[in-house]
Amino acid sequence: MEVKSTTKFVRLSPKKARDVAREIQGLAVSSALDILTFTPKKAAQLIGKTLKTAIADAENNFSLDASTLVIKEAVIGAGPTLRRFKPRAKGSAGPILKRTSHISITLVGSAPEKKKKVARKAAAKPAPKQIKNVPAEPVAATEEA
Repeated sequence: MEVKSTTKFVRLSPKKARDVAREIQGLAVSSALDILTFTPKKAAQLIGKTLKTAIADAENNFSLDASTLVIKEAVIGAGPTLRRFKPRAKGSAGPILKRTSHISITLVGSAPEKKKKVARKAAAKPAPKQIKNVPAEPVAATEEA
């Protein structure tokens, strides 16, 4: 079962947030929260909020146990950019781009893996016998006159 949680229009550059998101992908939820708690970046706090929301959704809406949850993916997408201008020399203007992000986290409950079924033909076929390397004896040459 997959649980997805999204926070949109976060006032943070996606490039800065992706560094933090890469650190938690594939981790268990408890260890990811520990990492985010001690990461001194604004992105860590915002991703942590989204992760806690996803955990709450998994527990309340899908009856999943929080201790078995694993982060499948943490995606940071670009949101709309706020465009501002700063006055520059000789009457010109320099653009200021205030970027926003969309944070999306997908959790998956770790279920026990199923064993692969072995095809019947492969199971019925006996393993080939191995032939030991026996040095060949030299054949005596016979000379007839």
